[in-house]
Amino acid sequence: MKMRALLAEDEPDIQLVARMSLRRADFDVSVANDGLEAVAKAAELQPAVVLLDWMMPNMDGLEACKRLKADPATAAIPVIFLTAKSQETEIKQGLALGAVGYITKPFDALTLGTRVRELLK
Repeated sequence: MKMRALLAEDEPDIQLVARMSLRRADFDVSVANDGLEAVAKAAELQPAVVLLDWMMPNMDGLEACKRLKADPATAAIPVIFLTAKSQETEIKQGLALGAVGYITKPFDALTLGTRVRELLK
């Protein structure tokens, strides 16, 4: 059975590659172009996972993660950061907000979907 993934990413090329990789791993993928849209769509769609970029317009991924985890309607949805922010302090910060995983860009398009599935186990 397909799991729904919500991908919050403002860069069209990365959006395309990530979406294709997730689809290959049997995810049904919805896209949000910024953090505000991601928070709204997560509440509406109740995806199996939310993949958040850190640096996005309108609301960054950190704030989006805080809001997802603070709302009882979305608090249980696993969040995985998919971002170019790769410093150890940044990774710790993202995980401290409740993310179940942290994948840094550039990511391997062939293994992204598999890594997401592993993080959800």
